Amino acid sequence: MTEKNNFYTEVLEIVKQIPYGKVTTYGRIAQYLGSKRGARMVGWVLNKQKGNIEIPAHRVVNRKGLLTGKMHFEGTDLMQNLLENEGIKIVDNQIVDLENYLWEPKI
Repeated sequence: MTEKNNFYTEVLEIVKQIPYGKVTTYGRIAQYLGSKRGARMVGWVLNKQKGNIEIPAHRVVNRKGLLTGKMHFEGTDLMQNLLENEGIKIVDNQIVDLENYLWEPKI
């Protein structure tokens, strides 16, 4: 397996672990995988998972808690609706009190 495939697979494995009602960030996933500046690559990996219900990509947000990936979900409010259904409070496309909902990645 190539290094790129390892990163891709590891991103998916981490995202599968994010608990219900919690979120993490693109950057925290990238940093955990040893690619401190790889946040955009994490986003690219998740974008390739459109429609894959095994990958809770809606639980990954930017470092400020903004729902920057929401345009990759069907409908403009699907990402927000999924997070709110898990009890996460969102105002103006941003998670309120991100630290309260933050989960640290681990494999």
